Amino acid sequence: MAESLLFNPRTFDPTQFDEPTRRLLRATVDWFESRGKKALIDTYIDRSWYGDFLEFAAKEGLFAAFLTPAEQADGDAAKRWDTSRNAALNEILGFYGLGYWYTWQVTILGLGPVWQSENEALRARAAKLLTEGHVMAFGLSERTHGADIYSTDLILTPDGEGGFRANGSKYYIGNGNVAGLVSVFGRRSDVEGPEGYVFFAADSRHPAYHLVKNVVNSQMYVSEFRLEDYPVTAEDVLHTGKAAFDAALNTVNVGKFNLCTASVGICEHAMYEAVTHAHNRVLYGKKVTDFPHVRRELTDAYARLNAMKLFSDRAVDYFRSASPEDRRYLLFNPMTKMKVTTEGEKVIDLMWDVIAAKGFEADTYFDKAARDIRGLPKLEGTVHVNLALILKFMGNYLFAPAEYPAVPTRTDAADDTFLFQQGPARGLGAIRFHDWRTAYDAHAGVPNVARFREQADGLCALLLAHAPDQAQQQDLDFLLEIGQLFALVVYGQLILEQAELIGLDGDLLDGIFDVLVRDFSAHATELHGKASATEEQAAWALAHVRRPVADAERAERLWEQVAAISGAYEMQP
Repeated sequence: MAESLLFNPRTFDPTQFDEPTRRLLRATVDWFESRGKKALIDTYIDRSWYGDFLEFAAKEGLFAAFLTPAEQADGDAAKRWDTSRNAALNEILGFYGLGYWYTWQVTILGLGPVWQSENEALRARAAKLLTEGHVMAFGLSERTHGADIYSTDLILTPDGEGGFRANGSKYYIGNGNVAGLVSVFGRRSDVEGPEGYVFFAADSRHPAYHLVKNVVNSQMYVSEFRLEDYPVTAEDVLHTGKAAFDAALNTVNVGKFNLCTASVGICEHAMYEAVTHAHNRVLYGKKVTDFPHVRRELTDAYARLNAMKLFSDRAVDYFRSASPEDRRYLLFNPMTKMKVTTEGEKVIDLMWDVIAAKGFEADTYFDKAARDIRGLPKLEGTVHVNLALILKFMGNYLFAPAEYPAVPTRTDAADDTFLFQQGPARGLGAIRFHDWRTAYDAHAGVPNVARFREQADGLCALLLAHAPDQAQQQDLDFLLEIGQLFALVVYGQLILEQAELIGLDGDLLDGIFDVLVRDFSAHATELHGKASATEEQAAWALAHVRRPVADAERAERLWEQVAAISGAYEMQP
C-alpha cells in the first residue's frame, strides 16, 4: 500500500531538514504530546491563554530560529527565514490547535514590515526581542474599515521635534495584549494621499498604548487597542509614503501563505479521529464504513486533503525560488489562501456527515476543528478578494506561456531573502508563467487527469470564443465563477508537478482528479445558471459537464488507503 502523506506524530521524522530544524520540530510535537489531549481540550473549552506554549517556544528559541532572517542572526546558523520549514511548523501547530498557530502567524505579520525596513536599529531590536521570547503584532486593520489601508483613521501629528504623536484605534490585532513590537500603520495629519502613510513600531507595554479588549471568544487574544498621544520618534519609523503601502501588501503576501498548511494540519488531526470512529462503529448490524455513501464521503475527504497538501508543498518551491524576474508565487499565494482553505472546509464537512453527532462531542478534537476550519478562509482577505486577485493572472497563465528554469523541490537550509525585497506591489497583469499544459501532458495516461484536461482546454475555448463582454466584466458575481473554473486548472497543475516530484501513488492521483472533474462540472453548472450568462456561454457550460472515469478496482484500492488511517494515531491522553 502507498505510504501515507499525512502528518503522524508517531512516525514524524523530518529528515529533509537540517539537524537544528529537525530538533525544534520534533520538540514541538513532543511538547504537545506530553501535555496530552485532555489539557489541549480543557484549555480550548476554558478559553485559556496559551502562555505555557509561549513559554515553551521562548525556552526552545523556536520563533527566534524560524523567524529571524540570517542577516539578523548574529552568526547563529539555526536562524533563518525558510518557508519550507515554516510551512512544516504551520502544519504541526494547526494539527494541535488554531490558537497555537495564530500567535505564530500574527508574529510573522508583525515582523513583515520590520524585515522589509531599512531601519537597522529596529531590525536589531526585533531580533533581540525574538531571542528573548517575545511575540509580535501587526496593527493594520480598524473596526470601521477593516484592512482597507486607503481609509486608515490612525493619525500621526508632527510634534515639532522630528517625531509624531499617534492617536487612533486598531481592531482585530492578534497578540496585541503582549507583543514586544507592534507594527502599526497610520497616516500623517499634514500630508495628503499615499505620501502620508507611515508604518511605525509600537510597544504594547507603553503607558500610551491602551488595551481595550479581546474581540473574539476563544483562546486567542485578538485585541482592540487604542493609542492616545503615543510618542513616535524618528527612530520608531519603519516606512513612509508609498513604501509603507507596499510593506503592508507585501507582508500580507508573506503571511497569508501560512493559512494553507495550518488548514492541512487541522484536517489531518480531524481525519484520524473521524476515520477511526467510523471504521470501528456498527450500525444496523453493519460496520459504518461498509455503507457505500460513507466510503465515498471519506474517500473524497482523503483525496481532497491530499490535494491540499500536494498543492501547498509545491507552492513552497515557487515562493523560495521567487525573484524580480520570477513572480509566479503571486498567483500561487492567493490560491493557497483561497482554494486550499475552502477545500479544508469541504474535508471537515464530508467527515462530519459521516460521524454526525460525534462531531459535537466536547472531548474530541473534531468539534474544535469544525469551528476553527471556518476561520482560515476569512483571514488575510476574504475568499472573494483573493479570487478576484487570481483573475488578474488568467490571460497570461492560459494563453501566453514563457520559459523558466525548472523549479526544484526547495527544502535546502537557505534564507528566503526575496520575500522582504518584493518591491512595489503592482504589475500583476504582466507576470508570465510556464506552460501549464506540460504538467497535464506528463500525466495524460491517468484517466481522470485526461478527462479534466478536456475541461481545462474547454475553458480556454470559452475565453477565446465567448469572453466576458464589457458588462460582464463589471459583474463580479459572474466573473468569480469564471475564476473558480480557472483556479481549478492552476490547482491541478501544481498537484501534478508535486505528484511527479514525489512519485505519488497513481490510484490517489486518479482519485484526486475524479474530484476535480466533478468540481469543474459543478462550477460549470453554476455558470450556466448565472442570469448574465449569454446563450453561448450557457451552452458551453452544459457541454463541459463531465462524469469522472469510473474504476471500481481503483476505488477499492483507494479505500484501503483510507481504512488504514483507522487507529494510526491517537493523541496521548
